[in-house]
Amino acid sequence: MKENEYQIIEGGITAPQGFEAASHAAGIKYEGRDDMALIYTTTPAVSAGVYTQNVVKAAPVLWDRAITENESKVSAVIINSGIANACTGEPGMNICEQTAQAVASAVNGQKNQVLVASTGVIGMQIDVEKIVAGSKALLLKKQPTKEAGTQAAQAIMTTDTHKKEIAVTFELDGKSICLGAMCKGSGMIHPNMCTMLGFVTTDAAIEKKALQKALSTVVTDTFNMISVDGDTSTNDTLVVLANGNAGNTVITEDSAAYQTFEKILHMVCEYLAKQMAGDGEGATALVEATVMNAKCKEDARLMAKSIICSSLTKAAIFGHDANFGRILCAMGYSGAIFDQNKVEMYYESNAGRILIFNNGVAADYSEEEATKILSEPEVRILADMHEGDATATAWGCDLSYDYVKINADYRS
Repeated sequence: MKENEYQIIEGGITAPQGFEAASHAAGIKYEGRDDMALIYTTTPAVSAGVYTQNVVKAAPVLWDRAITENESKVSAVIINSGIANACTGEPGMNICEQTAQAVASAVNGQKNQVLVASTGVIGMQIDVEKIVAGSKALLLKKQPTKEAGTQAAQAIMTTDTHKKEIAVTFELDGKSICLGAMCKGSGMIHPNMCTMLGFVTTDAAIEKKALQKALSTVVTDTFNMISVDGDTSTNDTLVVLANGNAGNTVITEDSAAYQTFEKILHMVCEYLAKQMAGDGEGATALVEATVMNAKCKEDARLMAKSIICSSLTKAAIFGHDANFGRILCAMGYSGAIFDQNKVEMYYESNAGRILIFNNGVAADYSEEEATKILSEPEVRILADMHEGDATATAWGCDLSYDYVKINADYRS
């Protein structure tokens, strides 16, 4: 979608009409920082969600999926960081219910209109008194300001090094529509979702079925195309709330407006996905792998994801080493079938572009120039298969010493 068809504005989840947010220091695990966040809509919203494909699912995932899969509208989302409420059995589900009930009672609503989300250490139990008290405090502090949205984005961070948020406006039927979003994610990141909590708000009027279709479609080439460490989390949650306050004609699956909405949602999710990949634990570089002119889309996806998932490739990027053999190896075991003698490969960054492999052999390139290109904070790997017209892009990061350090003492 062309940039002149939308405008990126300052802010995040509170940018659309009717959305409020808050953050609060509940002391669930961290001390001296906000560790809970609230998203609230003054007009109950239709919802859509996608969740982890890990067989081991956290209690909040089970709670939220039950709500977004039925026709109930959503009024609020309560999020905590520090403890994941995963592998916590029946007590974990009770935490979800009591949190939702505390919110519902305070706003004269229903508990099945409240989503909950958690991120942090697996296996620990959340103190129910702290999270219930925190939920009530959030409701008293909620505001529609840009600052409130930003503070919420900061409160849900764990090992993230910076907040991740975006807001976009565009027009439909002469009405100004806004999408706001925030997410967190830095480690336990792998295709088919990752240790991420993602929340998108919009004041667009859209049918629930159309909203779910758009989200399920968009996630395939955005959040499902990133990896940091090959681990798929127990808590992955991506939710979209649409409250209809913009007053546009309701978007349906077969309406022309649906295509526009899906494109904007794709852009927002791709932006956040790249933010997460580049903020991988210990990372020094965002790595983008594009496989073009492949036989089919599935082959292109397989190869692009395999490249960014390869620990050896990630280590080579960290060392600024133009070791194309590791990339070809990763493509070769991806499951896609291709002719290695047709592959044309480049490294690219703001420092330039260099042909590294062609016609089945190494290209005549300068190691010094390649190292310079690979030393930038954003590095692109381009593989032209010369076998079709399908393209796919995946995002990851390099693998540094700090990744091991961060995860060796994560619980302490």
